[in-house]
Amino acid sequence: MTGITKAEGKETPTWTDAKTAAAEFPGFAFLGEYVMDDQAIQVVPCQDRFYLSIYQGGLPAAGWDGGTIQHEWVTSDAIENRLKGYEKIDRSSKLEFTKPPANAIVLFDGSDMKQWGHGKIKNGLLQAGAGTKRKFQDFTLHFECLVPFKPELPLSHPDRGNSGVFAVGAYEVQVADTFGLDFSPSAWTEMKQLKKPSTWCGSIYGLRTPDVNMCLPPLSWQTFDVKFTAARFENDKKVSSARMTVYQNGVLIHDNFKLPEGTGGGPSGPRPEVTEGPIYIQNHHNPTQYRNIWVVEN
Repeated sequence: MTGITKAEGKETPTWTDAKTAAAEFPGFAFLGEYVMDDQAIQVVPCQDRFYLSIYQGGLPAAGWDGGTIQHEWVTSDAIENRLKGYEKIDRSSKLEFTKPPANAIVLFDGSDMKQWGHGKIKNGLLQAGAGTKRKFQDFTLHFECLVPFKPELPLSHPDRGNSGVFAVGAYEVQVADTFGLDFSPSAWTEMKQLKKPSTWCGSIYGLRTPDVNMCLPPLSWQTFDVKFTAARFENDKKVSSARMTVYQNGVLIHDNFKLPEGTGGGPSGPRPEVTEGPIYIQNHHNPTQYRNIWVVEN
């Protein structure tokens, strides 16, 4: 359905399902990924025009040669002709939406909120803004998320589906819509973006940018798998740092990263590091939704 998200004094049209978005926003039909021979394009609708990221060899983690990403702004009356000859593909439809193994603790399967101290279900989906009753230490976490469609500028503004999932309440894996954006410094500074890539989707918030931007289009289901080892302390002294490995949509984006501190918590600075804590899903005034959440304790 269509909604209005209020953030920073603004009202932004927001869609939480593809069928309604397609009916109400003509540019939505062009959102997505396109391939032709050894070139690929990601198309991001944005108000009355489109932002294109053009890759040589194929899409990120699917043939892209890792070279410079080209970018174009294309007007609404030119986009159809620009994409002539390209095939639109849907990588989300080919993802492995993994069922919980026998030894998993099922946190959310759409049926109830027994594992959660707070949060709510809408249409069988967990809404952003929830925290587990149980505390965890070392674990592997699987979750799937759907970020809303918000065709606004700037493209990297955190209001575009901003949410996040916290390990032990202290270390955030960012969830947002940064589909089609370029992590290279020259690209995001030329676009005059307000936020650096270390706060984009898949980042360990403020600490590390993903190895590749694996964010799929908004309103596509996406997967995350997080292996987390908590910090250890002797009295008040940290004797080993927390570590995190993250797969986004089946692709390794952080490999056993040593976390130097908790992730940013606003003006107060990094969150305090702890040896155990809840799994927390951030509500940042966006209708980001979650499903199939389970954890295996290590």
